[in-house]
Amino acid sequence: MQLGIVVGTATATVKHRSMEGWKLLLVQLLSADGRSPDGEPVLAVDRLGAGRGETVMLSSDGKGTCELLKSETTPVRYSVMGIPDRGAPNNPTNDE
Repeated sequence: MQLGIVVGTATATVKHRSMEGWKLLLVQLLSADGRSPDGEPVLAVDRLGAGRGETVMLSSDGKGTCELLKSETTPVRYSVMGIPDRGAPNNPTNDE
């Protein structure tokens, strides 16, 4: 799992059928320090309702995502697995 910050959402008029009904988020992954960007943003499916600017916990487990989306052929790699509490350690949205 890796922390990331939601930087936006994505919409598609045509998409793989496994993605139907799922909210698509653009997430900037964070380095181990929990603050520095780590690479380019990624696309993730979300069922928890995360919004722009929120910290999320992502999984890149392809097999887990296939099970979540109930599709062995889904092109999705990342899924939102949790939203840390504002008071959680390493949560960059904490008020400091």
